[in-house]
Formats: sequence, structure tokens, C-alpha cells
Amino acid sequence: MPLTDSPYRWLLLAGVAVSFFLWSRLARREPRLLGVYLGGLLGAFTGAKLVYLGAEGWLFWDSPQRWLIWATGKTILGALLGGYAGVEIAKKLVGYERATGDLFAIVAPVGIILGRIGCLLHGCCAGRECAPAWWTIRDHLGVTRWPAVPAEIGFNVLALAVFLAMRWWNARSERVCPPAHKLNALGARVPPFAGQHFHLYLIGYGTFRFLHEILRDTPRLAPGISGYQVAALACVLLGAWGFFRRRKLSHTHP
Repeated sequence: MPLTDSPYRWLLLAGVAVSFFLWSRLARREPRLLGVYLGGLLGAFTGAKLVYLGAEGWLFWDSPQRWLIWATGKTILGALLGGYAGVEIAKKLVGYERATGDLFAIVAPVGIILGRIGCLLHGCCAGRECAPAWWTIRDHLGVTRWPAVPAEIGFNVLALAVFLAMRWWNARSERVCPPAHKLNALGARVPPFAGQHFHLYLIGYGTFRFLHEILRDTPRLAPGISGYQVAALACVLLGAWGFFRRRKLSHTHP
């Protein structure tokens, strides 16, 4: 999705600023987490660019504005994939071994919601043309379309609510120590799904985007298949791999 409109740019910057503020508040007890956040941010921007170029950007090779389009185009799916890699690399560099996914599961949806509001104002990332109904929206040409951007905002609002509720439940559980907590090999109590929130988000968002692409007006690499669906499937697989890897590690590490 090319980024050429001022409201979009400002909302993207607002998303970064808000995510940084939330991260600094959530992780204020550990200075090394700043490096982890910056690594994730750098990885997210890199991944957003590379996946966009592979999924859609190459189609503009013959366009007179291709350099502007390539410079501004990016995708959330690539940001999630690149951000995950950036976080893992940064954690190795700063020597931080604890799970950070529960924090990113709060930060990521907030940034995406703000970015998608920019999409809504800019008119990009449109859904497919469809018959008028109470739930459809019109583009700048008056064409009735599936509300792709509002649907994605709704998904991320729901995801944010779920992960906030999970954090509240885990914090409450730590105070009352219910039987639902399991013990790892070192005898430490582990709340259900602790350290797994971002893996769950990758699986959930990837599944949502894979199915939602059917209703989005995006270029197809092959009949019925878009590059964004390939990236969405990669998010699901990465989330599943990380989930089972984390679960295995939780039996041997606190």
C-alpha cells in the first residue's frame, strides 16, 4: 500500500510514538528492553518493505512513479515477520533471554489500529467491489466495496481486548495462585499462555488475513492466491513454531 498522503504519514508516526510509549511503560523495569524494541522496530520496517515488494511492489516496475511507490509501500504482514526476526536478533545482542511476546501483543495491535485508521482516511487497502448494503463503504469514485479496513480495525480491537484481559487475568492469578498455574522444571509458577501472547496473535492475525484476502482488492500471484496470503500463511507457521518452541522451553526455564 503506497504511503503518499499526509494523514497516513502522521498516523503512522503516531502509531510508532504510541507503541514506543506503551512499550516504555510496560517494560520500564528493564533498560535492555529498549534495545529489543528498537530491534523489533527496525526489523518491522525492513520486513514491511521487503514483503510489500514481493507481494505487490514488483507490479509497478513500468510505472513512472515506481521509485515513489517502492519507497512508500509497506505491509503489516511483513512488519510482523520482520519485527519478530528483529526482536530475536536484538535479544541475542543485548543478552536478554526472557519472553517479550506478551508485551508486543499489546503494542502491535495499537500501532496497527492507528495505521489502519490512516488507510481509512487515505482510501487505500480497499475491499472488493460488491452490491450495496448497510455494511458496505464507498471509495472516492463512489464504488461500493467490502469494508476491508474497518474489518481489520475490528479484528485488532478485539485482539487488544483479549490480550489485555489475559494480562489482567495472569496478574490476578499471580496474587491468588490458583491451581490453574502449572509448575515448570525449576518449580516456578507459570500462568497459562505466559510468554505466548504474540505467538497467538501471529496465528490469529495470519489466519484472519489469509481468509480476509478473499474479500480484499489486491493483486493475485496466481488465480485466487495473493502474495499477502503467502505472507499471512508464513505468520501462522511462524506463530505456531514459536508457540511450541516456547512451550518446550517453559518446561526447562523459569
